[in-house]
Amino acid sequence: MMKHAMTIAGLQRDLPICPVNDNLSIGAFVIFGDCELTMACAAELLKRAPAYDYIITAESKGIPLAYEMARQSGDAKWMLARKGAKLYMQNVFSVEVKSITTAAVQKLYLDGADAALIKGKRVLIVDDVISTGESLHALEELVHQAGGEIAGRMAILAEGEAQDREDIIYLEKLPLFNNKGEVIG
Repeated sequence: MMKHAMTIAGLQRDLPICPVNDNLSIGAFVIFGDCELTMACAAELLKRAPAYDYIITAESKGIPLAYEMARQSGDAKWMLARKGAKLYMQNVFSVEVKSITTAAVQKLYLDGADAALIKGKRVLIVDDVISTGESLHALEELVHQAGGEIAGRMAILAEGEAQDREDIIYLEKLPLFNNKGEVIG
């Protein structure tokens, strides 16, 4: 398997290059299980984070990052937009989302109790990678539906068009690749 070497938050990692279609491949960035990288990325993002009241992320790859950022900054709570409504969730808010790594349209759900906490508060959206911005847009919509204010948008890596957005704070650029594993764009 082809790999792409990167330095992220001062740590060296080799990302597998995975095909999305016949012409496009992406560097697969997964922080699950990589405590060292998760802690380092959270620390680096917090150095750049604007003032906020709550952190929110989408299920699932942003979970360890949001947790670690909240833990390091001493936050008592952070929010999770779920891919499915759970039995314990009441007065649920939902939006549709389609991301580059998902074949079908999905929904994100926010518990009404979390939405009540967000109302009138500054909410920091975090994710592992932002590429098309679809997941980011869905999270923004949930925050707005709940009456919250977007404090900022942060990711470990920005891919594709997201690299050019001035409203996203990120640590490193993740290139796109052709089917031979060569950097494109």
